This record gives sequence, C-alpha cells and structure tokens, in this order.
Amino acid sequence: MSSQYAAPVRDMKFLLHDVLNIEKYSNLPGFADASPDVVDAILEEGGKFASEVLHPLNAVGDKQGCVLNKDDHSVKTPDGFKEAFKQFAENGWSSLGADPEYGGQGLPHVVSYAVSEITSAANMAFAMYPGLTAGAAEAIAVGGSDEQKQLYLPKMTSGEWAGTMNLTEPHCGTDLGMLRTKAVPQPDGSYKITGQKIWISGGEQDLTDNIVHLVLARIEGGPEGVKGISLFITPKYIPDADGNPGERNSLHCGGLEEKMGIHGNATCVMNYEEATGYLIGEAHKGLKIMFVMMNAARLGVGVQGLAQSEVAYQNALAFANDRVQSRSITGTKRPDLPADPIIVHPDVRRMLMEAKTFNEGARAFALWTGLHQDLEEKAQDDGIREKAGDYMGLMTPIIKAFLTDRGYQSVHNSLQLFGGSGFTEDWPMSQFQRDARISLIYEGTNGIQALDLVGRKLMANGGRAWQTFFKEIDEFVADNASDENLKPYVDGLKTSKAQLEEAIGWFAENALADLDNAGAASHDFLQLFGLTAFSYMWAMMAKAAYAKGGKNAEDPFYRAKLVTGRYFLDRVLPETSAHLAKVKAGAEAMMALEPEAFALATA
Repeated sequence: MSSQYAAPVRDMKFLLHDVLNIEKYSNLPGFADASPDVVDAILEEGGKFASEVLHPLNAVGDKQGCVLNKDDHSVKTPDGFKEAFKQFAENGWSSLGADPEYGGQGLPHVVSYAVSEITSAANMAFAMYPGLTAGAAEAIAVGGSDEQKQLYLPKMTSGEWAGTMNLTEPHCGTDLGMLRTKAVPQPDGSYKITGQKIWISGGEQDLTDNIVHLVLARIEGGPEGVKGISLFITPKYIPDADGNPGERNSLHCGGLEEKMGIHGNATCVMNYEEATGYLIGEAHKGLKIMFVMMNAARLGVGVQGLAQSEVAYQNALAFANDRVQSRSITGTKRPDLPADPIIVHPDVRRMLMEAKTFNEGARAFALWTGLHQDLEEKAQDDGIREKAGDYMGLMTPIIKAFLTDRGYQSVHNSLQLFGGSGFTEDWPMSQFQRDARISLIYEGTNGIQALDLVGRKLMANGGRAWQTFFKEIDEFVADNASDENLKPYVDGLKTSKAQLEEAIGWFAENALADLDNAGAASHDFLQLFGLTAFSYMWAMMAKAAYAKGGKNAEDPFYRAKLVTGRYFLDRVLPETSAHLAKVKAGAEAMMALEPEAFALATA
C-alpha cells in the first residue's frame, strides 16, 4: 500500500505562535519578516511540496537507491530526485534561513527547523542533500575568509552547489585524532590532499553543478592527535576566475555503501589523490570549525528522529482506523462492521499515544531549541545571548540522542501496530524503521552524545547552563503554582527537575572517584534530562491550550492537546524514577564481569 504524509502544520502554528510567541521578537533581524501570515504560508506551502513532490519519491529512493558508474565514478540518484531538487532550490527552500548577504532569505532558524522536519518526514534521504549543504555553508560562514565566503556561499545557498563533511576514515570514526589524510602545502597557498574518507553522505551525486567537500586532514609535519587537524575546502570542480566550475579536481567516489536504509542518499567512499584543497581558518585548528557543522548536523539528526516518528505514526493511525479485527473488550463499537477497527483496543491505543505524545513533545523541544539558536545569534542583550548559547551547548547532545532513541522506538511501535503486515514490503513501515535506524548512529553515536553531556557540557562554565535552565523551570513553577488547571503539569515538572538535580548531585559525589561511574550512568542521565525537558515543554503547551479555552475550547485541537499531555504525565514521565535509580546504581554491576566471562555460556 502507498504511504501517506501530511505536514503537522496545525501543531507547528500552535507552537510558534501560541507557545513560543515568536512575534514578540519582531525587533530582531529576520523576525521582522516572519510575520504570522508569512510563517503560516511557508508551513502550508512547505507541507504541500513535501506531500505532493517529495513523499511520492520516498519509496522510489528506497527501492532504486543510488547507482555508481565505475567507469567515470559518477553517481545517479533515484528517478525524480534531480527534478525535485531543482524545484526545491528554485522555490527557495534551500535559502530559507541563510544569510541575505549571500542570497538567503534570512528567516529565523526556528522556522527552518519546522520546514526541516517536514522535508525529512516526507523523504529523509532526499532531505539530507540540502541539509548537509546548509551545515557546510555554516562552517564556511564561521571559519572561512571573506574571499571563500563570497566564492562558495551564494551558490551553496541557491542550491546550485552542494556541500559535504569528510571526517571518518576506514580505521577511525569518533577518534579523529587517528586520521591519516594528509595535506601538503603548495607554493600558491593551496594544499594537496591525499587520503580516503568513508561514509560521506552526498559525496557524489547528479543533483548539483559542483560539490564542496569540507575535508579534515593533517598538514604534513603537524602535531599528532586532534591538535594537529586542519580543515580544507576541496571542491569537486575547482572554481575558475569567474567563480564557475572549472578544472576537475583529483578526487572521486570509489564506492557506494550498501546500507540498511536511506538508500536514496549516496553514501560514498571518497578518494583524494593530491586533490587541491584550501585551508579554512588557522592551521591545526580545523576541528573547532568542523564542529560548527557537526553540531548543526546533530540538531538536524534529532529532527530526523522526530520526522520518521511522525510519518510512521500517521500511517499507523490510518491503518488503525481502517483495519477491523476482533470486538472491543468493553462491547461492540461498530455493529455495522464484521469486527471493530483496531483503534478501539487499549494496546493499540498505547502504541498510538506513545507516538503522539513523543511527536508533540519532541516538536516543541526542537522548535524551542531553534528559537534559542536565533537568540544566541541575534539578541541585543548580552545576557540573553549568553543564556541561549549555554542552552545550545547543553541541549545539542540531548536533542540528538533523546529524540532519535525515542523516535526510533516510536517507529518500532507504529510498525508493531500493523502486525504481520508491517513486516512485509507491501506497506511502508519497513522503510521508516530502516531509515530511522541510522539516526542513532551517525554524527556521533548516542552513547557518545551521553558521554559528551556528562563529560563536557554538564559542568562547562561551572554548570552555568543547567543552573540557568533550572532557574527558568523554577520561575515557571512559581508563576503557575496557583493555577489549578496546570497543577498536574507543575507537580510533574517539579518532581522530574528534583530527580535530575539529585542525579547531578550524585555525579558530583561519585563520578570523579571512579570515572566509570560517569560512563555507566551517562545514558540514563541523558534520558532523565530529556524527560525533564519534555515535562517543561508539555507544561508550556498545556498553559497555551488552557489560554485558548482548554477542555472547554470550541477547537478540538486544544482539547486533544490536553488529553495527550495527561497521557505524558501518567504514562511517560514516571520513567524518570527508573532512570534516576539506574544512574545511582553506578558502574559496579556493569563493569564487574571480566571480558572473557562474556562468552562462558558458549564454552
């Protein structure tokens, strides 16, 4: 059966206008152009393009995949992708949040986050091409020279050229200090780049006139480890004097990975054979600039987790309403049918509610974070910029890991709802599950995100970020303590925040005494933090829904929002107690078994 997708525009409007109130930032650059009618039009048109153009190609991309021509190392993307990409670029979707100086529309990041969810839900493999280009452009904007910005950013913004990031090598993934790709200085100031990179998304394709590869390499004679890593712009075609694609660079795609999912995206082995590259920023300090792109990618991956959950949920919901099987345990609900639709059964409701609760909480969390990215860049007050920057650093690993962990589980539940049909290729659920699985792995596995949270982000600047976040929660609790409607949400938020605070106290007492304690507790700590953030999001959404009439509202949207929020409080938020208990269990049981003892059962 064919898949279906409709962008959750109504929910996005509610979050942007009623919860986040982005109109109050109209004095900031970009926001002045983001009036409610403009934002609504963008969401509606984006949703239309996604459902009519991108989503029909999702199954095409999955079945066809990308094809490498071994003679000339070119890659053909699935049928329809090239035409859709041209339409995507011509309609301005690639330039939505980009800097107007380089041809962008300069709209707020928070609006781009919403559109990113829409495109990723409609066709995740397709959306990766412009998504990575935007990240590469951001890295050049931060670390590039004026000449580099003027040369590359206008064409990357317009969608004429694409961008990639080249980090991983066959012998090293997360441990980038081991990389072997070398850069040899040339008399003209350029470098010759030699080495092999793997798992390069969009490393070769037929969608754009040029591909701007950002490559991590070690300058010959440079320091060992991460302190000796530099970043280079290494284009597929070297721009000529007029800034157009000129001489073919000495790099090529040596192979395509055979992957579990995202078949429509070309995942390449890239070979650099004394290719011409141009240093970005200072020598030996390339990792700092690349992290600009990596952090943008991690936020984008978190949105992918939400996006796949949303499209899987929509298809599961349609199936649950159409599929008739057995009578309700409380009595017949549809006597006109031979059996009741399976949506009447409590366990089916459980799976749907788990997905719906996650999707709406994750969407709020992602857009709330996107707004803080805008405030970090554009706020006029130093304190607001500092707070927003602290939040971006703290929340990035949580957005990436929590949204993909939970999003994948949500996709799993949606497939499970189909029963045996979900296990077949007659339905779209297999693709959603296979596509979603990579989100827990790339741009730093979720285990790495958890270690980043407890090892770097938690105590950065003396713990200023989480202390500021706790203060914001405390202020919300105090402001709404007398509101009887919000009492369940306020009480839940107080409890989860107290448990998170207790977990941080446990780290202070136990992590330094045994670093394995920090590693063993990191996953559950991140889950506890994510649930607390969701609790705050649901409290804010409930407040906005009550302001619109709440349970007595004429619009059923607000009534449904409160019912969904109550499910979160009753059935999801209690998980915080289990995560706290596992945090406090420490590393002893986890690390006690000797390595050779793991295989005793097969001896």
